[in-house]
Amino acid sequence: MLSFGLLSRSPATRPALQQSSLFLTITAALANGLFISTSSFAAEHSIDIAPVAVTGNPLGVASDQLIVPVSVLNGRELSLRRESTLGETLNGIPGVTATQFGPNASRPVIRGLDAERVKIMQNGIGVLDASSLSFDHAVGIDPLIIEQIDVVRGPAALLYGGSAVGGVVNAIDHRIPTEPVEGLIGRAESRFGGANDERNGVAVIDIGNGRLAIHADAYKRKTNDLSIPGFAVSNRKNAADGTVRENRGRLVNSGAQSDGGALGAAITLDNGYIGTSFSTLNNNYGVVAEKDVRIDMTSNRWDIASELTDLSHVFHRVKIRLSYTDYHHQELEGSNVGTTFKNRGISGSFEAGHTPVGGLNGVIGYQFSNTNFEAIGDEAFVPNVNTQDKALYFYEEIPVTSSRHQSHKITFGGRFGHTKVDAKSSAILGAAQNNGFNPNSFALGGLYQFNPQWSLASNLSHNERAPSYFELYANGQHVATGQFEVGNRNFGLEKSNGIDAQLRWNNGKHTFNFGAYYTRFQNFIGLFDSGNIDLASGLPIANFQTVPATFKGLEAEGKFTISDQAQLLVRGDYIHAKNDRSNDYLPRISPLRLGSTLVYQRQQWNAKLDVLHAFNQNNTANKELATDGYTNVSAMIAYKLPSKVHIELFAKANNLLNQEIREHASFLKDISPAGERAIIIGARADF
Repeated sequence: MLSFGLLSRSPATRPALQQSSLFLTITAALANGLFISTSSFAAEHSIDIAPVAVTGNPLGVASDQLIVPVSVLNGRELSLRRESTLGETLNGIPGVTATQFGPNASRPVIRGLDAERVKIMQNGIGVLDASSLSFDHAVGIDPLIIEQIDVVRGPAALLYGGSAVGGVVNAIDHRIPTEPVEGLIGRAESRFGGANDERNGVAVIDIGNGRLAIHADAYKRKTNDLSIPGFAVSNRKNAADGTVRENRGRLVNSGAQSDGGALGAAITLDNGYIGTSFSTLNNNYGVVAEKDVRIDMTSNRWDIASELTDLSHVFHRVKIRLSYTDYHHQELEGSNVGTTFKNRGISGSFEAGHTPVGGLNGVIGYQFSNTNFEAIGDEAFVPNVNTQDKALYFYEEIPVTSSRHQSHKITFGGRFGHTKVDAKSSAILGAAQNNGFNPNSFALGGLYQFNPQWSLASNLSHNERAPSYFELYANGQHVATGQFEVGNRNFGLEKSNGIDAQLRWNNGKHTFNFGAYYTRFQNFIGLFDSGNIDLASGLPIANFQTVPATFKGLEAEGKFTISDQAQLLVRGDYIHAKNDRSNDYLPRISPLRLGSTLVYQRQQWNAKLDVLHAFNQNNTANKELATDGYTNVSAMIAYKLPSKVHIELFAKANNLLNQEIREHASFLKDISPAGERAIIIGARADF
């Protein structure tokens, strides 16, 4: 039986922890009883989920029929890939890196774009937290409870919000059951070790009678300071500004402890479902940029979702999703509360799929959100802001059949939005400020099949993004980044045009995709050093400014079957991003990366050897240090026990060459490297 305990927290967070404790107790007890009494049931019922990319296309087509490139992680692959943050879990997918503000706060970076330009969603609704505001703020999702992750690389603003010009990460947790459940099913996992001495455990169960389904999950994670190969401060930074290299072998203030859980329920109908869930997340972690600062985060979320299919008349399918989030975190300086950040709001969407009209198949939808952000304390560098978004969108596909009976299609869509960003009067801003924007986006794509093995997919897009509240109204010292940030309340819409193309080959046993993209920003909003110093704080002043910019790159991935037991996977990506006005490179752009994975499976045994090489990054922005390349070698071995319950024991070894790995996309790359060579062991079970 998995054993869970509670963390020591401040009184403000204890109610959520008490709820989490109930989840932990109920779930662990049910999981324990289930292992004893229902092994025969588990042997007869499969819980594998087909790898369908639900985020890239609202019509539910398979990933090889999508126009935009989508990566899907689920099942066993996701389980063995999980890291402590969403960014690190996805790091290494072609086109995807991570912000890596230490081991506890890491947000995905897609094709060199991060923050507001990458939309992070949970079950199709945006995650409400403060992670886009500052690199030291963790994402409000723990990978332990995620069942599937869809990653859309490239503009997805039409369907998922006007800010999603870089891509979308949709974390799916099944906390609201969408399919009938008969009896008991679930999973449990626990692991120990690694460079941060991690100890974690998670249990997930669903119980139902074919009509009513109840979901419960609970998790707990604790880590110590990260062990690193060498010093935290890089040689380059020491030579550049004289920063002292100390604390060899240990990343100070990088430990963390977190827990959470959820209860959900749904009534499953013959043609759909309706359900609700409540979830809570607590995360207390060290901020490695400041040795005496910790962040204590709590997020409570309520969800309602429903989908009905096989309807008659004009619309054959309708889907409704609503979410309310109450998020806050405190930045603790020793025993004192320095700054408090709060974000509360409601988000929702309504989507209807219409019956085919002359071969035209598609959806129309409406999305909205209303959020209130507050920052209170000495380091509050943005005022209190209310942001309201609403948009109508449509997406259509037209199948085209040639004389050779190949399957082609054309897709097109549009999004028409309105955004209000209203800041309250404050010492930071002065008088109240109101800004309104009308971002509209459009896309035209196509899939052409040369023959059953070869196809070409391409997408043209025009995207408009309303500037975020901090790009408009920031005015103060941002200690986490070591800058005095100044926004521009006169910003207009950020506009970009892009093209994406992928050549795909699939002969059944082997697959290979090669893609290229080009995105031109008319007025890219970025944070640029002004060359001046704020006299009060002593920090360099950085202004949010607009510049013309170009992002272009290449991506490739393939899977080749060597034998009945072995597969070879290859991947690679390259990004080139420049400020077209000054011809300078943009900051924190990942270098060329090439990787390969050898997978071997025989009976109950499974093994994997992975090699990822990142080249030197010398194409740097003004005042940005170059980054040395590295070769990250990792390995995994797993054994499935010969039992009716699907239990697997595994061991993972990371950074086998014990190299000093510094990700150029990380804001803290020169003071926070990845962990040293380490082994983590664990067990997972599906029942």
